[in-house]
Amino acid sequence: MAASASFDITSTVDLQEVDNAVNQAQKEIGQRYDFKGAHIEIDFDKAKSTITLLADDDYKLSAVWEVLQGKMFKRNVPIKNMKLGDKESAAGSAVRRVVSLQQGIPTEAAKAIVKFLKDEGMKKVQATIMAEQVRVSSNSKDELQEAMKRLRGHDFEIELMFGNYRS
Repeated sequence: MAASASFDITSTVDLQEVDNAVNQAQKEIGQRYDFKGAHIEIDFDKAKSTITLLADDDYKLSAVWEVLQGKMFKRNVPIKNMKLGDKESAAGSAVRRVVSLQQGIPTEAAKAIVKFLKDEGMKKVQATIMAEQVRVSSNSKDELQEAMKRLRGHDFEIELMFGNYRS
């Protein structure tokens, strides 16, 4: 009988890279002409894994969001793990938006991953939900590689990371 092999599926955001991207975005916004004289704030709360954006109006808020996304992308922070909240009115005519950073795989997404692997007809592959990650195991390394390939090809609305491969 072949030894069982496995890998873990996780979804994390490197908070230090997020902090670096926020600092770069603040620096760029401070230097750009179209933001001159505008009140713009980008507040990163590491403990809550949230970023609060504040701007004078909707147009500037969306421009700040675009700058921030660009900086996140350059620093390899998964954009899919950033959930943009609803617009809120702030003091005066300012607008605020909170961005949540998804750490770990939410329960609904983990269930969707397990269901996806079952629906794909991969009989030799077992998926188990373990807290905020999913462990996929099989006796066949080829089946595991095929499972990875199929999971990469499907959109679960979060960034999937494969690691902790054991054979």
